[in-house]
Amino acid sequence: MLERYLIDHCSPTLASLKTANMFSCPYESGESLEEDVRKWNLQMKDKGLYLTILRKNDKKALVYLCRPQRLEQDLHKPGVQKFLRACGYRGEHWEETLTELKDRLHMCEKFPHEIGLFLDYPLVDVIGFIRNTGKNCKCSGCWKAYGDSSAAQQHFAQLNKCTAVYLRLFRSGTPIQRLAVAA
Repeated sequence: MLERYLIDHCSPTLASLKTANMFSCPYESGESLEEDVRKWNLQMKDKGLYLTILRKNDKKALVYLCRPQRLEQDLHKPGVQKFLRACGYRGEHWEETLTELKDRLHMCEKFPHEIGLFLDYPLVDVIGFIRNTGKNCKCSGCWKAYGDSSAAQQHFAQLNKCTAVYLRLFRSGTPIQRLAVAA
């Protein structure tokens, strides 16, 4: 079951076209889901992938797949640390910052829209989304773009094509371990 969600929602991260993806999935047993995540991480660690549960509630989990090395780089792009500090983040490295995001997801009533920075969205788009409360975007695809709409649309098309190809390959029997690109 977890593999199907990963293919449906995380193909661009598996293909190393994107730093991270997340998805919501139902689960019967929290322990079973956590065990599946542990097993998956053992199998995919050498590919530079890390899977974690951001939040669990009402038999649904918010699951996050990332490439930690790229996430570390993304979180240190110009302006990102300053923006995260203004949001209350104190972590210096990806593990600390991701733990803070998990805490926010558990404690806050409002969804922390800075999560876009953890999903490889451009800072200008994350800020634009927050300032415009999700309205007035130039275009939308995997996220709402407020900056360079041409580059965003091109990137959205690339990510959609990747997902279509990965779905086709997975359905034809290619295991996810072969589809995941090494870092």
